[in-house]
Amino acid sequence: MGQSPHYFIAIPVPDDLKAIFATWQDDLMQKLSYKIWPHQDDLHITLKFLGAVEEEQLSQLQKGLTNITHTDFPLNVGSIGTFGKHDSPRVLWAGVDKTEILEELYKKIEVTATQSGFAKENRPYRPHITLAKKWTGNKDQVVILNEIKEDYTFETFHINVEEFVLYQIFPSKLPKYERVETYRLKRG
Repeated sequence: MGQSPHYFIAIPVPDDLKAIFATWQDDLMQKLSYKIWPHQDDLHITLKFLGAVEEEQLSQLQKGLTNITHTDFPLNVGSIGTFGKHDSPRVLWAGVDKTEILEELYKKIEVTATQSGFAKENRPYRPHITLAKKWTGNKDQVVILNEIKEDYTFETFHINVEEFVLYQIFPSKLPKYERVETYRLKRG
């Protein structure tokens, strides 16, 4: 038997915003060396990475996610930042405001996932939209990257979060992520 499929739970990024971030990626690709630039249709705000999941555990999780009640909410996204060391910034991301209501949704999903047997996330939640990962640049590019971060700080976009989604990962496809189930939030 093959390896179990991998899944994650995320907030989808609206199409108009995906298009904007794709133009950012096109611009940044000319200046920075990252091995992976996610497909524009794969851009999302992760709530919980699940990894490999057996079917039984998945259906238990889906039942739990259906029971989550949460109202829709506004969110600001924009600016550019990185995770990793200063001279080796492994992930390049677009920022997401960590609001109280977003944190509440994250916690509800975390509780539901742990009740379904998934490991609890021990790192603090840092919402973001991954634009590139696996840094392959040099020291000169770190200087360029710091200038770029300054250039992009003024860009802020507003989205209304009306749903979260369970995605399955297909490593050999493009785009790699497919919706399995969508969970609508209540109108606030």
